Amino acid sequence: MSETKPSPALTSPRARALALCGVLVAALFGVAAFVPLPYTLTFPGVTADTLGSYQDRQVLTITGAPVRSTQGQLRMVTISATNPGERTGLWRSLQAWFDPDEAVRPTDTVYPQGDPAKAEEVTAQQMTESQDAATAAALSYLQLSPAQVKVKIDLGDIGGPSAGQMLALGIVDKLAGDGKGGDLTGGLTVAGTGTIDDRGVIGPVGGVPLKTQAAARDGATVFLLPKDECADARVNTPAGLRLVPVGTLAESVSALEALRTGGTVPAC
Repeated sequence: MSETKPSPALTSPRARALALCGVLVAALFGVAAFVPLPYTLTFPGVTADTLGSYQDRQVLTITGAPVRSTQGQLRMVTISATNPGERTGLWRSLQAWFDPDEAVRPTDTVYPQGDPAKAEEVTAQQMTESQDAATAAALSYLQLSPAQVKVKIDLGDIGGPSAGQMLALGIVDKLAGDGKGGDLTGGLTVAGTGTIDDRGVIGPVGGVPLKTQAAARDGATVFLLPKDECADARVNTPAGLRLVPVGTLAESVSALEALRTGGTVPAC
């Protein structure tokens, strides 16, 4: 009986070295798939209509001036994240990288010092400051005195600064609408994001691609966003969602008026 001998090319020192390297690389990838990485997964979060209620509580309660009944919606949007103690391996991170409904962020940018309590404290403070700035900006725009008109804002446990623009628009709509007896929204479901200061300047917030997904999921057809975030917003923009960049509260109001009347609307 003849015996088949392995090819010299397969038994050479070079071939054995390559085979060993292949085994080591495979082992390293196998370990990497299960070793937790310092990253947190983020997802489209909840949205809340600033003209309505959230968790069975009115978002805006205004006293000291007549308040209008409104149609349409002005939705602020959020991002959700995995818990800081949740293991995020290589393969799960790669899956999120290619999923438009997920994003991967360094954990310490989501949870300062890896502490959920600290993160909650920081975002709660940011929300308080955002509410104060939104109220000041809206009343200034309407030329109303904050000594006379009082605004209470309740968004439950939602934190962070990114609801500022939509809160300010909600206050303007509740108090004045479009100034002609109609609504700012024209009956549409409008969502948006952006910080605001007491002068009405709207600033960037990050996470816009996930926020557009949340907005479209909850029925929005228009998305107001800071001008500087147009490039990010164009990533995986949901079908049927119109992106409208703005830089100030006055520009937001003007853009909504253009939408209602068929005028020129800013676009990304």
